[in-house]
Amino acid sequence: MENTSLKVWFVTGASKGLGLVLVKQLLNNGQKVAATSRNIAELREAVGIVSDNFLPLAVQLTQEESVAVGIKATVDYFGKIEVIVNNAGYGLVGAVEELSDEETRQNFEVNVFGSLNVIRQALPYLRAQKSGHIFNIASIGGFTGAFPGFGIYCATKFAMHGFSESLAAEVKDFGINVTIVSPGYFRTNFLSATSLSVPKNQIEDYQTVREVQSTHEKDYDGNQNGDPEKAAQVLIKIAESQQPPLHLFLGADAYHLAEVKMEAVKQDLESVRTLATATGFDN
Repeated sequence: MENTSLKVWFVTGASKGLGLVLVKQLLNNGQKVAATSRNIAELREAVGIVSDNFLPLAVQLTQEESVAVGIKATVDYFGKIEVIVNNAGYGLVGAVEELSDEETRQNFEVNVFGSLNVIRQALPYLRAQKSGHIFNIASIGGFTGAFPGFGIYCATKFAMHGFSESLAAEVKDFGINVTIVSPGYFRTNFLSATSLSVPKNQIEDYQTVREVQSTHEKDYDGNQNGDPEKAAQVLIKIAESQQPPLHLFLGADAYHLAEVKMEAVKQDLESVRTLATATGFDN
C-alpha cells in the first residue's frame, strides 16, 4: 500500500536557512524533493545528500522561463508535483524614504514576483490532479509592520499574505490547499550579511532605523530563539493534515506579535466606530 504521507515536494531557496533544513528533513524521511537555488553546486554541497529522491535544480525565480523549466523537470523526474514551498526571499532593512526605487523593486521581484512565477507554473499540474498544497513562507512582518526600517520588506510579505488569501479561495474547488507561513525569529542566516540588504544611501536623520538595523545585525543574529529544525517539522506535519490552516504563525514570538496587532486593530475599530460607520446614504 502506498504511503500517502510521502509526497513530491518543490522547495525554493533551499541552499540555506529554513529551506535547507526542510529539504534535509524531507529527504531523511524518505520524501521526494526537488530543490532550487541559483547555484546548483552550492545547493548540492549544502544538502550533502545523494539520493534518487533528490533533484537539485538551478532556477532563477525572477525569470518565469527558468521557473517553468524547473517545474517541468520535477514532473518529468518524479511523475508529479504535490507540495510547493515558496521559501526563497531576502530581508531588506532601511527607512522607506532612503530605499531607492531599484532596491525596493528588487525586493519585490524576489519575495513576491518570484513566488508568483512558481505558483503560475505549478498550478496547471496541481489543477489537473485536483490536489496539492502551496506553502508561502511569509513572515510575522507580513501581518504586522510595526518594525522601523523594515517597511519595504514587510510590504513584500503583506503582499504575500494578500494574494495567498485570494489564491486559497480560487483553488479550493480543485482540492488544493494554501498555507501562509508567518515565522517569528528563527536561528537561521536570515539576519546575516548574505541575506539582509541595507540601503546604499543612508539618511543620517533616521537614528531609530539605524539602531534597529544594528540590533538585528549584531544582537539578534545567531541568538534567535526559534529552532528551524522544529519549524520544518511543523511544516511536514501540516502537509499531512486533512484540513491545514490558511494562516500558520510559527513561534511564540509570532503568536505574541499577531495577538498584539489584532488587539490594536480592535481598539482602533471601537474608538471611531460611530463616526466611521455613519457613512451610508440617508434613506
